Formats: sequence, C-alpha cells, structure tokens
Amino acid sequence: MAPSASLLFRWPVRVYYEDTDAGGVVYHARYLNFCERARTEWLRARGWEQDALRDEQGVLFVVAGAALEYRRPARFNDLLSVTCEVVRLRAAGIEFVQRVERSADSSVLCEVSVRVACVDAETFRPKPMPVPILESFA
Repeated sequence: MAPSASLLFRWPVRVYYEDTDAGGVVYHARYLNFCERARTEWLRARGWEQDALRDEQGVLFVVAGAALEYRRPARFNDLLSVTCEVVRLRAAGIEFVQRVERSADSSVLCEVSVRVACVDAETFRPKPMPVPILESFA
C-alpha cells in the first residue's frame, strides 16, 4: 500500500561533542541515532508513543534493515535537519527514506533507507499493524 500523501517530516538535531570522533567529524554510526530520533518524533507527531504501542496495542516497531550512503561530513556544533518520508506502507511494515542535511546550506550529508517491521510485543514475530495505527500513517 502506498502512502496517500508523501508528507516530509523534519526534525532538528544539533551535533554534540559526544557525536564526533577525535577529528571533530560525526562518527558514522551516529547517523543511525539521528534517524531513529526523527522516526520516533514522526511517530509521536501522529499521536503514538512507543511505550503506549507496546502496552496498549501489543506491538513494537523494530528496524529490519538499513542502508546508508554518506556524502559529506557533519561536524561538531552543526545544526542538522533529519527528514523522514514513508515510501512504502505495508500491513506489517514501513519503508522510509531519510536524509540528514546541514541546516546552514541544505546539503545532504547522509541518505538512509530504512525498513521497519511491526512485531508482536511478546513474541517478536511479525504482526499486522492495528487498523488505527495503519490509518494514521496512510
């Protein structure tokens, strides 16, 4: 199922000293953290908290796959914008494209493709998203 409208969600992230290596460049794995924060806020903007999904709906969203393409380095104290866009919505999964951009010049620093699966909170087996959740994403 394709999303009904491709809404681009943006979340600001500041690069802290802890995000960088000895050269002041963002450590490669931190981009995954930045993207996770943006997806969590995307979910929150649609009215869903992850603990409530687990406790009230009996589901969790887990990353099933990710591919990153690094283009330019982010550096200490940069203000970044992380986008989150649904490119495919399925009964038990969502595919996103995310971009980490430097806010000052809008340059794309990293592009990420992420597959997220909906799983049963107890068994961790794939489970279709409850209808209210699915409808809020479409």
